[in-house]
Amino acid sequence: MKKTSLIFGLILSLGIALISCSEDDGGATTDNFDRKAMLENWADNIIMPGYDSYVSALAELNTDAELFTSSPSLKNLSSLRDAWLNANFAWQKVGMFEIGKAEAITLINFTNIYPTNTEDMIATIESGDYDLTSINKQDEQGFPAIEYLIYGVKDTDQEIIDLYSQEMANHPYKIFLLDLTERLQTLATSVLDDWKSGYRDTFVNNSGSEATSSVNKLVNDYIFYYEKHLRAGKIGIPAGVFTGSAASEKVEGLYSGKSKELFVTGLDAMQAFFNGKSPDSNLAVEGIGLKAYLDFVQDISQGEDLGELINAQFDLARTQSEALSEAFSVQVESDNSKMLETYDELQKNVVNMKVDMLQALNIRVDYVDADGD
Repeated sequence: MKKTSLIFGLILSLGIALISCSEDDGGATTDNFDRKAMLENWADNIIMPGYDSYVSALAELNTDAELFTSSPSLKNLSSLRDAWLNANFAWQKVGMFEIGKAEAITLINFTNIYPTNTEDMIATIESGDYDLTSINKQDEQGFPAIEYLIYGVKDTDQEIIDLYSQEMANHPYKIFLLDLTERLQTLATSVLDDWKSGYRDTFVNNSGSEATSSVNKLVNDYIFYYEKHLRAGKIGIPAGVFTGSAASEKVEGLYSGKSKELFVTGLDAMQAFFNGKSPDSNLAVEGIGLKAYLDFVQDISQGEDLGELINAQFDLARTQSEALSEAFSVQVESDNSKMLETYDELQKNVVNMKVDMLQALNIRVDYVDADGD
């Protein structure tokens, strides 16, 4: 594996002070890359439009949930499932941005913790006494909980419709389903409103190179999300990488069978962000992002083309995942080796980004690695 630290060592030995970092400056760098322009691109062309789309998708989800609970039918159930999937796709494109308000309210923990604790959730529903703001309820809400209520709560579609068709006062399942969709919408709206009401400027103007700067924080958040949520959560944990025992019940999309679609959407979004592009953009050209930053560093140091290496590894991981079943639970149970092979390809970019990219950009890791990789 090539190490950019070796390249920097050679540069420093020649006395060319391109990048400097003291022991206690939090990783500050003196390169003159236009970090503010990159932050503007991230905020204005990727993050805020992504949240706009996400909030709109959640509004449709809430509308379809209201329609289904008021008039349960196969047609309305199908529409609700489509709205759930579309909103989940929109989530996969913004989940990595755990900064600002999203960080303050731990948005991801209330949005996409899986597997759902179905036993506790059913007890919660039937009690009618719950507080969805409690951290104790994080694994009873969000997309996985809604998925269970519209795919897995009964064995057949007709039985699901029959459940929601029961005539009873204050139908607990209807109320809870609506509470879940409304809560997702409330949380996402609060994050988007924060970006629009001042945080955007705070984010963009914090363009320095200290550990608390927007670039350093978001790059760490990005790599953390890739490592823990994409690589480990979607692939590694159900494949048993960390325990030695496969766990098909821990896949994302367990009841809908949409694991692969959600994974690929998330992978595509992460690669698009690396290239400074919105995942919804049809533009072939890259924007000002991490790839451009690495190209800049390469140009002044004559280093390796790390940006191309990272993009190539994203592509290899995607190609490897094409062999997977649409439902990862099926894949784990039928041929887990393909899950493990996909994990291995994803893992290579952990090294490329967490080690080589951070060294090249002189950004320090600001989180603790819990699984030793």
